[in-house]
Amino acid sequence: MTRIADRRGTVRRGPAARGAGLLAALVLLAPPLAGQEPVPARAGVTEADPIETVTLEEAIRRATSFDPVYIQALGRIDNAEWARTAAITRFVLPSIQATGSFTRFSSESFNIGTAELTSQLATASLQATLPLFEGGGRFAELGRSRAELEASEAGEVQALYQTALDTETDFYGVLSGRELVEVARGRVRRAEEQLAVARARVTSGAAVQTDSLQLLLELTRARVDLLREESALRVAQFQLGRRVGAPGPVDAATREAYVARPLPVGEEEAIVEALSTGPDYQTAAAEERAAQSALSIERSAYLPQVNLSGQISSFDDRLFPDATVRSSAGISVSIPVWNGAQREIQISQARVARDVARARREDIERGVRRDVVQAYSAYETARASVELSEQAVSVATENLRVQESRYRGGATTILDLVTAQVDLADAEAGLVQARYATRLALAGLEALLGRRLFPDRVEP
Repeated sequence: MTRIADRRGTVRRGPAARGAGLLAALVLLAPPLAGQEPVPARAGVTEADPIETVTLEEAIRRATSFDPVYIQALGRIDNAEWARTAAITRFVLPSIQATGSFTRFSSESFNIGTAELTSQLATASLQATLPLFEGGGRFAELGRSRAELEASEAGEVQALYQTALDTETDFYGVLSGRELVEVARGRVRRAEEQLAVARARVTSGAAVQTDSLQLLLELTRARVDLLREESALRVAQFQLGRRVGAPGPVDAATREAYVARPLPVGEEEAIVEALSTGPDYQTAAAEERAAQSALSIERSAYLPQVNLSGQISSFDDRLFPDATVRSSAGISVSIPVWNGAQREIQISQARVARDVARARREDIERGVRRDVVQAYSAYETARASVELSEQAVSVATENLRVQESRYRGGATTILDLVTAQVDLADAEAGLVQARYATRLALAGLEALLGRRLFPDRVEP
């Protein structure tokens, strides 16, 4: 902001003259803009302090290594694979348990291993149990493990594309922030140029002092807007750094100009694909199947349990007993009668979980339709907005040129000129936002479908 000089030498006789002298002092006696101190740059935004720069490909690759949601999704797959393996092996492999003991008595007693009175007894045994019938529980467990694995795999795809969407949001946030800073700088530059013109016109008597004051106010607003955009860019760089696992700010590498293309799928086709192979719906459907299998497992508790078991034991009066070795084999049948209503409680809980999973799947099915329509419409709207925003910039640029020429010739007011300057800055900012809105809308639709829609898009 320009410094106001001493007004005493500009005082004229009469109230009106004194008011005019005050305005003239504010405008004419202020030091030139070239002598003013520039707007201080935010720390870390200057060229003298370079920061790390990443491409979109590198940002997505690094983000998948640090995103806790995606790491959790990978862990769920690992857990589900082990559960699936355990469910399969229950059909062919018995559960095996080895035990051993060594006991010393205060007085001698009969030792079954040595058939003598000894003060020590050592035993070792190996027991194996193979379930022959569990009321269909093993098959239900196999189905549940399969459904949980499918849900985990679909969840991994969902988390992967969500991570890619979040990364693109942060990446384009830096790029758009950088362009918005340039738009704000252009606004400041134009305001400075017009203020110089207005001062010259005031000095020559071709304009009133309020013209310069209006442009001085516009310059102040432009500088404030520039500070805000620089601050927003700084925050966006730190957010991108957080996304890619960097301790400080990270800049986004400039990408080639993006041309919004027509989508290769129609809206109805996209809805059908999202409901058939989309990760959101696939996860919900698999979780419903897993809940149904869990209910079948609990219901199998009403049926008898048949187990085949075998055991080999050895006895002696020393460690590693081998004096007497005995083996046994048998079949046991257990019929559940009553266990304090615990079985009924578990069935009720499993049924509620199944109903909740079903309701969630139906809700997601309805939600997927809405989300696809919203993302599809957002892309088409943003794509059309780019063309309209480009036209708006062209119109605003020409309008400002005309208003500048008219103002220099005294054919228009300063308010029209200031309005034209603001309109151009708004149009340029709108074009920046429309271009990046198109990219983000496309990434959002791809996250719903679980695949890239264009072959040249970066694969997550």
